Amino acid sequence: MTQDQLKQAVAEAAVEYIRPKLYRDSIVGVGTGSTAALFIDELGKIKDEFKGAVASSDASARQLEDLGIEVYDLNSVNELIVYVDGADESNPQLELIKGGGAALTREKIVTAVAKEFICIADESKWVRVLGDFPLPVEVIPMARSYVARQLVKMGGRPIYREGVVTDNGNVILDVYDFDIPEPRKTETAINQIPGVVTNGLFALRPADVLLLGSADGVKEIHPGMT
Repeated sequence: MTQDQLKQAVAEAAVEYIRPKLYRDSIVGVGTGSTAALFIDELGKIKDEFKGAVASSDASARQLEDLGIEVYDLNSVNELIVYVDGADESNPQLELIKGGGAALTREKIVTAVAKEFICIADESKWVRVLGDFPLPVEVIPMARSYVARQLVKMGGRPIYREGVVTDNGNVILDVYDFDIPEPRKTETAINQIPGVVTNGLFALRPADVLLLGSADGVKEIHPGMT
């Protein structure tokens, strides 16, 4: 199967996974990126089975609205029954690197509200140690150079993602050559640098389940499974 076919398979599997959890007044959280976009398309096929959605990016919100799914501001929602999103990397503890699409801050906020975080990815995203994918860090523009210097001190090689402005008006530093054996500690340490909005490690709040597309079908993985 091609990577696109694997992504399509996990998008369909995600809808089947969440369907028994939905009820007429439930709100679904949806993420950002190529795999999440396929999930949104599949979600549109069952839009009469839930009330609406909260999106982690403006692009996802537009896609939901185009499908006739009502989009809610997170401030008006008490609970998200699930949050479904992709990842750039996942380890066996379902600690993730996210933010390749520059929506990491809103993704973290929506994840924090959700009762269950479901990650959907193809098998190329499965790793033993996080860090092959450059770690995105969202930064207030005036702090970009300062934060970059601090990231160098931590052992990384930060590169400014030129031409990218987040939905929050900030910039992205992508940290290369940065092995992350202790994601929770690293997530906390980077977030404590003045000027950092957040970073793309989802370790303090990892995924609850990973639906991983592989040549053998979609695997349902829970934290700690090998």
